[in-house]
Amino acid sequence: MIRCYRAANLLEAHMIQDLLGQAGIETHVFNENAQGGVGEIPFVNTYPEIWLVDADDLMRARDVIRDFENPVADTSSRQCPQCGEMNPGDFQLCWNCGREIQ
Repeated sequence: MIRCYRAANLLEAHMIQDLLGQAGIETHVFNENAQGGVGEIPFVNTYPEIWLVDADDLMRARDVIRDFENPVADTSSRQCPQCGEMNPGDFQLCWNCGREIQ
């Protein structure tokens, strides 16, 4: 096993773990419950960490993480099928009525 990422928080760790899983990379999240130890142990030791089961996946994992950290901006617009309101291309729900945009 090898550590590939230290997340800012548990939500970020699980989002990255899910992305790596979708890429077929098996991982474990460590320090999931360490946040409660802040004050007793140094805070940098409480950050959630993502460890790869197979060290050979490190380069692919770094590519997935790089894409997560540097998303491509979507400057297009999409029209809501329910209310007709224009929404940014990266929205999944209409900001006006809340309907899913496909």
